[in-house]
Amino acid sequence: MQLDRRLFIGSGLAAAALMPTRFGRAEEAKTIKIGVITDMSGVYRDVSGPTTVACAQQAVAEFMAENPDIKVELVVADHQNKPDVGLAIIRQWFDQGGVDMIENVGNSAIALGARGILEEKNKVALITTAGSSDLTGSACSANQVHWSWDSWCLAHSTATSLVRSGGKKWFFITADYAFGHAAEADASKFVQAAGGEVLGAVRYPLGTTTDFSSFLVQAQSSGADVVAFANSGTELVTCLKQAQEFGLEAGGLRMAAMVGYVTDVVAMGLNTAKGLSLTETFYWDLNERTRAFMNRVKPKLGPKVFPNMSQAGDYSCVLHYLKAVKALGVARAKASGRDVVDLMKRMPTDDDCFGKGSIRADGRKIHPAYLFEVKKPEESHGPGDVYKLVSTLSAEEAFRPIAEGGCPLVKA
Repeated sequence: MQLDRRLFIGSGLAAAALMPTRFGRAEEAKTIKIGVITDMSGVYRDVSGPTTVACAQQAVAEFMAENPDIKVELVVADHQNKPDVGLAIIRQWFDQGGVDMIENVGNSAIALGARGILEEKNKVALITTAGSSDLTGSACSANQVHWSWDSWCLAHSTATSLVRSGGKKWFFITADYAFGHAAEADASKFVQAAGGEVLGAVRYPLGTTTDFSSFLVQAQSSGADVVAFANSGTELVTCLKQAQEFGLEAGGLRMAAMVGYVTDVVAMGLNTAKGLSLTETFYWDLNERTRAFMNRVKPKLGPKVFPNMSQAGDYSCVLHYLKAVKALGVARAKASGRDVVDLMKRMPTDDDCFGKGSIRADGRKIHPAYLFEVKKPEESHGPGDVYKLVSTLSAEEAFRPIAEGGCPLVKA
C-alpha cells in the first residue's frame, strides 16, 4: 500500500514525527487532528502499520463525505516499539503538533506510559493494538478507551475452550514485555480455573532472536499438550514455522496463540498455521457487514491483505470518535478530551466491523469474541479464507467483569 508522503514521516524521524502544517492557525482551530502512532517498521508492522493507517483513513473519508463541514487531518508516526520514542512523539504532538487524539498506540508499555500525558493535556487515546488488560483496570483513565481486544478477553476465550476440549497441560513461550506478561498471567489463571495446569514457561526479550528452537524443545519435553505463544507478529510466525519443523503439531501438541491475527495466518500460510487455535473479535468474512467493510477498504490495501481485529478497530474507533466530535462540537471536543470520551461512553457503538456494542465506565469497548481454528489448506477456498468458527462469546461474556478490574473510575 502506498502512503502519501504528507501522511507519514519515516522511522528515522519518528521521535519528531510531526506533519508539516497545511492550515493557518484559524483553520487549525476548526480541524480535528488525529495522530496514528503505530509500528511502521518493526516486528508488528504487519499486524498494525500501513493497514492500520488505511483503516483509519477509511473512517476519516467516510465521515468527511457525510460531514464536509468538519475537517479532519490524519498524521502518522512510527514508535519503533521503544517506549521513550513513543512517549516523546506523543508529548510533542500534544505540545506542538495540535493533535487532539492518538490512535492505535500499538505497544502496551507506551499505552500505559502515556496515561499521565493524556490526563495532563486532557487529550484522548483510543487503543487498539496494545493488549494489556491493565488499561481498563488499575491503569484506566477518563481520557482513554481500549478498543478491539485485550489480554483477558483472548486468554479467557482461548484457554477455557481448549482446556474443556482436552488441552489440560500448558507450556508458555512468552515475549518479555508488558503485554506478554499480562497474556501469560491471564491465560494461566483461566487454564487453572478450567481444571488444567501450567507446566512451565520461558521468556525472551522482544525482538532479540529469530531462533526459538531451544524454547520449543523445552516445550516438547515438558509433557505439555498445549504450547501457548504469548507473542505476536513476525515472532509468532517464526515460532510456528519452527514448531512445524520440530514436529510439534505432528506429535500431537496443540498450538495456541494468545494473540493471533489473520495477518499472521496469511503470512505463514495454512501449511504452517493449520489447526492453530486463536481468538479474534473481527474476521473479514464473518458476515455481510464485515464483508461490506472489506470491499470498501480493499482499494487502500496491498494484494492479499486482510485487516485483523486491531486494524478493524482502527476504523471503528476513529469513526465513533468523530461521531462524538460532531455531536459535541469541534471547539468543545478540542478543548476537552475527557468530554469526548464521556460522550463516546454514552453513545451506543455500531459499525460494519463489530456491529452493535458499547463502551463501559472503565473505558472497555465491548463486543463479541470468536474462537477460531485455522483451516487446513484443502478446506480453504482462496486467499483470506483461513478460519473455521468454533465458538462465540457474547459482548458481556467476552471481557473481564467490570467489578473485577479495579478501575478507579468504577463506582462500587
